[in-house]
Amino acid sequence: MQIDNYGQVIVNADDVFNSLYNGIKISFGELVFDNETAVLQFNESVDKNADNISKVGLYKPTDIPIKEFDNANQINWFMPSKYQNFEIVEFLLDQTTTDIEHQRVVNELELFAQHNMIDVLKYLKYLVDTMREHNIVWGVGRGSSVASYVLYLIGVHKINSIKYELDITEFLK
Repeated sequence: MQIDNYGQVIVNADDVFNSLYNGIKISFGELVFDNETAVLQFNESVDKNADNISKVGLYKPTDIPIKEFDNANQINWFMPSKYQNFEIVEFLLDQTTTDIEHQRVVNELELFAQHNMIDVLKYLKYLVDTMREHNIVWGVGRGSSVASYVLYLIGVHKINSIKYELDITEFLK
């Protein structure tokens, strides 16, 4: 199994059979195979034997630059206008109570802006608010995201990266 730079999962016949053998549920309609012969054989088998399984497609590399791909997908996110127009920078700066916190937020926001991720922060604010509103529990923190004090202030995780002296560059590598 492979994943391309755009997040597309590419499988071969062995991947599918191993998954099925190990009891892993597969959504066949989302699968793309790495070669045309496997696609033809799989789809012929579905036609003959299983009317409840979707056919698969052939992997076709995307020729859109990754930044353009990411920007197009961010535009397609569902996010209420309240959050699209939300002043996330102002909100985050208002959450700080010390000079150290303020400077950390300023530094992180510069990095988020350089990576064109300010809209991602707005979306995360929307996501966290929605989970809180519906009493959905999420994790304390995981991986490199805990290095971000901004994500801590939004509520994505509960690890104060200033307290534990975590370096933001660990998150935005």
